[in-house]
Amino acid sequence: CTMTGHTVTVRFVAFSRDGTRIVSGSYDHLLKIWDAGSGAEVCTLRGHTGEVFSVAIFPDGKRIVSGAGDNPVKIWDVETGAEVFTLRGHTDFVLSVAISPDGTRIASGSRDELVKIWNAETGAEVCTLTGHTGWVQVVAFSRDGTRIVSGSNDHLLKIWDAGSGAEVCTLRGHTGEVFSVAIFPDGKRIVSGAGDNPVKIWDVETGAEVFTLRGHTDFVLSVAISPDGTRIASGSRDEL
Repeated sequence: CTMTGHTVTVRFVAFSRDGTRIVSGSYDHLLKIWDAGSGAEVCTLRGHTGEVFSVAIFPDGKRIVSGAGDNPVKIWDVETGAEVFTLRGHTDFVLSVAISPDGTRIASGSRDELVKIWNAETGAEVCTLTGHTGWVQVVAFSRDGTRIVSGSNDHLLKIWDAGSGAEVCTLRGHTGEVFSVAIFPDGKRIVSGAGDNPVKIWDVETGAEVFTLRGHTDFVLSVAISPDGTRIASGSRDEL
């Protein structure tokens, strides 16, 4: 089915863990929740005053987090569509949000070059992770929730301790801005896509580059890892 309702570019979509709901975020400043089976619109979430760049659904499916061009991170109630918290702290567009596997923490990456960790239950800022010198375009948690990886247009990936906020290591090797990252299910490796065209796989423990996967002829905008960790999918501006 095709779901219609947004009036301009749909920037991000995500499934709930149980597969019954889809949430979309758009440059029309809105989020929409859809019934994944019928394609019917369930509700529209209004509150952002800027383009929505990133959305994620909590593991229990009851709340949504979003990042947008108005700088705050917002948490929403799925059942009512109400705004639960507005998390203020970033001073520029929030380009990426991620939720810890246990649903207790949120990570956000911004054009202000910062990563922030938030308490998902209270909305309080836990810590700010500094070190990037460019926009933080993507953040992701490891499956066990102990590590966060960030990717930036400073060409770097950074691994952080999710508990203390300390930088664990910096992954150097890309020669273009980093658009997408994912952590393998076992937490031992990372895959990244960037503006230099190759996909790279990294060792989390050492920070070493394990493989460079060549084949794309333009920016790699998205990467994903299969649940069993045996395959990687990548999407590029080369239309492949």
